Amino acid sequence: MTADPERLAAARRLLDQLGITISDLRDDDAPQTPLPTFGEYLPRVVAAAGPGAQRTYGSYWDRMVEAWEDWPLDKIAASDIEAMQRKTAASARSRRTTRGGRHAGEHVIAAARAVFNRAIADGLIDPTASPAHRVAKPRRLPSTRRALTTREIDEINHAARTSGNDVVLDALLLRLHTETACRRGGALGLRLIDLDVRNGLIRLAEKGGTVRWQPITLELADHLNTQARGRGAVLPGDKLLRYRNGRAITSRRYDHLWKRIGDALPWVAVQGISTHWLRHTTLTWVERHFGYGVARAYAGHTDSVGAATTTYIKADLHAVAVALSAMTGQPHPLAVAPGVSRP
Repeated sequence: MTADPERLAAARRLLDQLGITISDLRDDDAPQTPLPTFGEYLPRVVAAAGPGAQRTYGSYWDRMVEAWEDWPLDKIAASDIEAMQRKTAASARSRRTTRGGRHAGEHVIAAARAVFNRAIADGLIDPTASPAHRVAKPRRLPSTRRALTTREIDEINHAARTSGNDVVLDALLLRLHTETACRRGGALGLRLIDLDVRNGLIRLAEKGGTVRWQPITLELADHLNTQARGRGAVLPGDKLLRYRNGRAITSRRYDHLWKRIGDALPWVAVQGISTHWLRHTTLTWVERHFGYGVARAYAGHTDSVGAATTTYIKADLHAVAVALSAMTGQPHPLAVAPGVSRP
């Protein structure tokens, strides 16, 4: 017989008030299956995690294995996780954009929660017994990013085009991110099949598994196609952005690009400006001129966090194309109302 969800919720509230967990109600005389140790269980967590989680939490999971490898899951306390959070934050590498190790400390808690969320889903521990969920994440500080001015954008583009060993590639990267406000991962994932030259579109696969078609100017579409094919892209699955030797670029190209721009423009290095600032700049412009709904679609946001009206504030591909056309001053084939022909 299926339990009534309302009765289960009421029972859990009562147990919480009494300070009792489900494990306290188990028969002590009944044979108990020992919980796996952290080191034994972590490979299952890693196998179930996506590439993004593995990349973000991998180094923190390694630290946890070093500290708790032989500890059963139910022997790890909230104080153990909080101690690791403090230690990690204190020893975080100092960068221009550092905030006293807050992000590193936050990642420790998130990484621990990922482990215990999986243990809860596997039925190994009760939801109320997770130590990771008893440690509060540090409050997020406001971002220091801002929209760049036209003068600043011009200086950045000039620095990129007058230095380095592949100014064509770097100019394309900056223009791609300025026109589309895409993330680095979206750009790095672009393949030949993701480029629609005729309609001025690229297909972006970004975080959260989202996939969308994003308008770009026909000029940029032509340059991307010419650059990719001229550097060895032939098959539909071949990467779009490539070095002269035909290899697909990696995130290191961005690191080198901004290091070089920072050397030429000290204010870029001081403020820690990166590719994400271009996204911020473009989306700010779109929001100011075309409103929140179009900016949300331009950014590829699909979540419903916020007021209930966000469910209804939506914009289609044509509205995004209109905003792109206004921003770049170039016509776009989709910058019309759907079903309406150009005069």
